[in-house]
Amino acid sequence: MKLLLTLLCCGVLLATTAQTIRQPLVSTYPAMGAYSRNKVDAFSFIINPAALANLKQAGAGVYAERRFLLSALTQYTAAAGMTTSSGNFGLQADYFGSTNYNETQLGLGYARSLGSKVDVGVKFNYYNLRIPAYLTASTFHFEAGVVMHLSEQMHAAFSVYNPVGGVINKTADEKIASVYRGGLGYEVSDRFFIMAEVIKEERKNVGLNAGFEYTVARQLLLRGGVNTVTAQPFFGAGLRMGTLRVDLASYWHPQLGVTPALMLLFDFKKPSDAE
Repeated sequence: MKLLLTLLCCGVLLATTAQTIRQPLVSTYPAMGAYSRNKVDAFSFIINPAALANLKQAGAGVYAERRFLLSALTQYTAAAGMTTSSGNFGLQADYFGSTNYNETQLGLGYARSLGSKVDVGVKFNYYNLRIPAYLTASTFHFEAGVVMHLSEQMHAAFSVYNPVGGVINKTADEKIASVYRGGLGYEVSDRFFIMAEVIKEERKNVGLNAGFEYTVARQLLLRGGVNTVTAQPFFGAGLRMGTLRVDLASYWHPQLGVTPALMLLFDFKKPSDAE
């Protein structure tokens, strides 16, 4: 099975000129706060670096998913955000695959507010692709974003991932795919938030992601949504325990089955500030 997956990855690599980016299948789940002002956490900037500007306090987290319950298709994402008087910084690390085929990415982000209505951000990434005994390749690329606060409740955001460059294999003219996102978030109340985004990845059809977050109680929240292109829903629940939040989520594909996910999120609060 592992050999088959490795050969399949090699075939895709040779047959395409734009390498598909590896994001969590339910990437909207951990990063939903990118379309908000009050729901931002350490994961929000993984789809829009400008979201870092609204980070209220330092935090870090780890997200893991096993696609369709296959160990060879496991993804890990770690993120951390730090606030300063001159803007906020973020670190991101991603790993996808297994020993026979894997992709890693490290990113450093920075964002700041330009007044009360606009936030901007940029992130620089180092990407590495490794297939033992066959190929090792790496490249640098960047992404940028903007968040606009149309009102106290309505927020718009746009981001671009690898708009230029990101070449992995010059001989095969292969590069990391460019990805464009744009969407709106609406904070209906302090307990209920909805968002929707349009996403266009190079050489793929336009997609629409929509989701919601509902705070049931101070310690419990629910999140859910759907990717309308393939009608693949996701749902999860988060439990707050002081400065730690634990989320369990799942993604469902009608043919391939379930993808379980786990997210741990830490807020670096002073003990007196903890809930």
